[in-house]
Amino acid sequence: MSRLTIYQDNYMDSTVISNRFIDEYMSAANDAQLKIYLYLIRMMSARLSTSISDIADRFNYTEKDVMRALKYWEKNHLLSLDYDGNKNVVGIHLMDFAPLPAPASAAPVPSVSMTASAPFASVVPISSRLIPAEAETPQEDDAYAKPNYTLDDLKAFKSDEATSRLLFITEQYLKKTLSANEVRTMLFISDKLGFSEDLIDYLIQYCVDRDKKDLRYIEKVAISWAQQGITTPKQAARLAGKYDKSVYAVMQALGRSGTPTQTEAAYVTRWTKEYGFTEDVILEACERTVLATDKHRFEYADSILGSWQKAGVHHKNDIQPLDDHYRKTKTTRTASGNKFNQFMQNNYDFDALEQELLSN
Repeated sequence: MSRLTIYQDNYMDSTVISNRFIDEYMSAANDAQLKIYLYLIRMMSARLSTSISDIADRFNYTEKDVMRALKYWEKNHLLSLDYDGNKNVVGIHLMDFAPLPAPASAAPVPSVSMTASAPFASVVPISSRLIPAEAETPQEDDAYAKPNYTLDDLKAFKSDEATSRLLFITEQYLKKTLSANEVRTMLFISDKLGFSEDLIDYLIQYCVDRDKKDLRYIEKVAISWAQQGITTPKQAARLAGKYDKSVYAVMQALGRSGTPTQTEAAYVTRWTKEYGFTEDVILEACERTVLATDKHRFEYADSILGSWQKAGVHHKNDIQPLDDHYRKTKTTRTASGNKFNQFMQNNYDFDALEQELLSN
């Protein structure tokens, strides 16, 4: 008897993406985050397993890139990660989006669930088989985590007269129309962080004055202020007053972003107040630091400036003689340590030898 081929007429080679994802999340995500999220949806739809390394290989990313993308979507409450005892990711749960109602005439297809209790697939390091869904590991309560605000929340937020005025002013500062995700950030700052209208206004001005117009940066500054107990523009101004422009210039020169920590500000204060260095000397040390290391840069720059202070450096012009002396000392030390080289240098005048050869 011949073999039978089985066909499935209602098979759909497609992946369903929520309109809410497109409307509310897509504009704020970068290329890697979008690719990885869409790939997760694709794997869930096909009931397939994958792994961090598989995703990295498919898109030519590092595993750290993949984890950063996953944690980005976890922070935005579109997925949650399950870990084993060794803190390895063993499961991904795509969070709830209300599915669009299917037409009555449509043939039944497998449900594509994104609820927290139904994972798209197990993420395992070796095996590709599916495993039963496990109970979601409770996540620690983060006082500064952004809630998953709905479109109704955003509409209610925007309908308030004071909020509407604040959003308009913000758009004028940033010179653009706010996206849904950016409005969600403004709601988070107002609702979760408890910032008043005046404080939010000052926050936006503060960041724009430093040429920082990204809402994600503004959100980080807001969280930093909230952690330090800032509740009024006056308190924020006092905090900002601690960090003059020289601090931010050093931060930028060392490749650091965000609000300076007290330790970082203390380094700059030492360099300017205690050592008495001008900004050009400090930035010279920062430039050398960046070329030398990508870790502990404040400590490294501090060692450079400390040695310059002991050597009596007061201006940038004082640095070159130190460099020349160092190179000369190093060359002499190298030459004196090489007996053969020393013998050759002490006993042969190569210029005289060359003249003697030419005259013969």
